[in-house]
This record gives sequence, structure tokens and C-alpha cells, in this order.
Amino acid sequence: MEHTPARLIPTIGLEIHAELKTASKMFCPCKNDPDEERPNANVCPICLGHPGTLPVLNRAAIERVLSIGAAVGGTLADFTEWDRKNYFYPDIPKGYQISQYKHPLVSGGSLAGIGLERIHLEEDTARSTHDQHQKSLIDFNRSGVPLMELVTAPAIHDAATAVRFAKELQLLLRYLGAGEANLEKGEMRVEANVSVATPEDTAAGRLGVKTEVKNLNSFRAVEGAIAYEIQRQSAILEKNAAGDASEKVVQETRGWDDKANETYSQRSKESSHDYRYFPDPDIPKMKLSEMPGLSGPAIAAALPELPWAKRERLARDYAMTEKEAAVFVDDDKNVLAPYLEAVAAALPKRSPSSVRLAINYFLTDYLGLLKKALGAAWMPSLRTAVAPGPFAELIGMIDAGEVNSRAAKDILALMVAEPGAAPRALAEKHGLLQKSDAASLEPAIDKVISENAKAVSEYKAGKAASLQFLIGMAMKATKGAGNPAAVKDMLVKKLS
Repeated sequence: MEHTPARLIPTIGLEIHAELKTASKMFCPCKNDPDEERPNANVCPICLGHPGTLPVLNRAAIERVLSIGAAVGGTLADFTEWDRKNYFYPDIPKGYQISQYKHPLVSGGSLAGIGLERIHLEEDTARSTHDQHQKSLIDFNRSGVPLMELVTAPAIHDAATAVRFAKELQLLLRYLGAGEANLEKGEMRVEANVSVATPEDTAAGRLGVKTEVKNLNSFRAVEGAIAYEIQRQSAILEKNAAGDASEKVVQETRGWDDKANETYSQRSKESSHDYRYFPDPDIPKMKLSEMPGLSGPAIAAALPELPWAKRERLARDYAMTEKEAAVFVDDDKNVLAPYLEAVAAALPKRSPSSVRLAINYFLTDYLGLLKKALGAAWMPSLRTAVAPGPFAELIGMIDAGEVNSRAAKDILALMVAEPGAAPRALAEKHGLLQKSDAASLEPAIDKVISENAKAVSEYKAGKAASLQFLIGMAMKATKGAGNPAAVKDMLVKKLS
């Protein structure tokens, strides 16, 4: 858990890489397949960096990044170009990475209340592995995969906010179909730049010496690494302030040890000039407004409903709580909300109480029954197990007082077990329609009175709890089909 002294303020900026979901790689026709397990199966001379090969741009990847930019309210570039980021590492076969430097595809924007500096497109590196014999092997399947890099402003001040931002970005990528962004598969990688400074320096824009914690592959790691780094830097600065200069916060790249729950030094941090950026001469410069479908208005018009808009709509139109809305918004496959909206549209009486009943029975009962019956395969059966129309009919029966809560749960379970069966037919077949008329209820009530003389005497002596006992016994005698209000009225009349 992060602890920051009262006189120190942490500042965090995130750099997040996400692999984009496209049919082919960024600059060659090789298959972009994150699930390929055979090493070096999807490779060609271009993504292996052979001399003399020429890259060809992937339009779909450019569209994905522009869509992300439009969704976050960023400024979409009109002119853009690609640059060579020069550094040597075994997983960079060309000795440089094709990226964007001065002219990113997207500038500015905000997400989850955090300002963004830029979003640009580049190619991913190969994957290095190290075996037990101290040998390093390289798999080039990932080399050249389209990679989005998003850089936030240094505007985050705690670990929890950083995690919320990363989760919202993951959700956005999935909504747009831009990528799956599974952290555990390396499809989304988070790097955190962390510094700590006094309130006065922070307010003046003088931030502390920052460290970069790289390749955080889970939300738990993001939160833990940032919290640890805040605590580590704060402790050093407190010692410095007390006159102990034996250790300083230095600009460096650090890793995260998941088992020890601490960061560790890896190397000194590079600056942009260390990469010797220059425009790639093999890739044409682009004027996006002149390319059909890539202008700002065209990209914005193609956006789907975004997660934050959906949250607001569900809260407004269905009076959902934040927790309820999260169930529907976090469903990036967009299955749950359309089902519930179809139910709401089919309700016999579309009142706030009917909609509330539909939400409660959907979340608490229907989803639970499906998951129990079908396990992990429940989602494709959502509409077929119980179609929206029959579900709405059942809610209408509850709202009209034709069935009580207990009977409704039983009917819904029967509907899941017998797909296509109508709720009214099931209620009639199993005797679950609520009984309110005296002729139906009187035999059961008379029987309860005659068999529970002690409770009857206690009620007549003024013990109110005994009436509730008698109502319960009568409901049991009617197998849950009695209308509780009617049962109570008849009991009171007979015992008065």
C-alpha cells in the first residue's frame, strides 16, 4: 500500500503499448496471430529485417489508432510520417524500430479524466526467451505486429487512478475492436513513469527525478509497482531532507518483481536523442484528409457507442446503480445490454417498477441459472435459453400480481430447463399462478388455523409475530401460490 509523506506529492505518467487486432502485420503480409504457439511460423524477409526489403503500410492499423484518437477527443493528424528509432537489441533485427516521433497520428485528448499527450503507431519487437541452459532464443512471430503507444500527461497522483485509467483503455480497445489487450498475453503492456516532489515544486511544474517501471503485465502489478516506487522514492527524499545523502533518486529504468513485490534497477534511462530518430525514407509521408475514410469526420462517424456514454445512458434510462451498469458496460461483447433493452421494450407495462423488476431478475436470477446450467458457454445461449419476449411476459405476470417472487424464480428455472416454453403455460402446469380469491385460499387457511392452535391463541393475545408464522404456514400450504396480502387479510378476518 502506497504511503506518501504529507509534504510530498507523487506524479505518474503512463506509457501503454497495445497490440492491434489486424489480419496482417504492420509492414508486411504475414499473419498477425497472437495465439500462434509455433515459433517463427508467421515470418517473412520484411519482418525478419533482411536487407533490401521494403515495408508497406497496413491501412487497418492506421484506422484503429485514428478511431482510438477520435474516441478520446484527440486531434487527428492530417500530415504524418514514420521514423526510425535506432537502437541495437537482439529482438530488433533491423537495428531500428519503425515508429513515429514528431508527427504522431493523434495528439491530446483525455480518457477517464486523465489528459493524453499523444497516441502513435509503431511495429512490435520480436520476443526473447531464456531457457534453463542460459541460452537465449528469439521468436519473430510478434516482430512487426502493429503496436499502438499511448502516452498520458504526468497528471496521475496515485496507483489506484493509474489502474482505473488502464482498465478504461483496455475496455475502449475492446469496444472499438482495436485489440483484445490481454495483459497476461502481452497484448497490452504498461510502463509507469513515477516521480515524487514537494507540493510547491509540483504546482510549479518542477517534478522530481522520474524512474520508469517497464513491462507491467497485470493490473495488480501496475498498482503494486507504482505504490512501491512512490514509497521507495519518498523514503530516499526524506533521508536527503534529514541530511543523509548516501542515496539519491536517479533517472533509470526499473523492473517489477512480482514475488518480492518490489521494483529493481535495470539500466539508466535513455532520452529521445539517444535513439537518433530520423524519418524513414522507405515509407511515403501521408496526408490523411486526402485518403478516403481516414479523415477526422469519417473516423468519428464510424465510432460505436463508447463505454462512458453507455454508463450514462444506462443510469439515465434504466436508473441503474453504478455497480449494475458496470456489469453491462464491462461486457465488451455487447450481449447483455441489447438483451435487457429488448426485454424492457417488450414489457406489458413499461413502468419504472417493471424495469427495476426486469433488471433484478436478469442479474440475480437469470444469469445465475444460465451459468449454473451451461458453465463457460452461457453467453451464446443468452437469447435462446429464454428469449426477451417470454422473459418480459414473466416480468409482466409478476408486476400484475399473477405470480409471487418465489413462484417467479421457479418459473424462470423451468424456462431455462425447457427452452421455448411460455411462462404462463408453465405456471398453470405447475400450479404456480398466484391465488387471491377466497374460494381457493379458504381450505388452506382453515387447515392452518385448526392445526396451529397455540399460534392462534398467541396472536389473539396480542403477539404480532404469530400472525407472520401463520401467514408462512398458509403460504406453504398453498405451495407458494397464495397471494401473501390476500392470505393476511383472510387470516385477520377469521381470527378477529
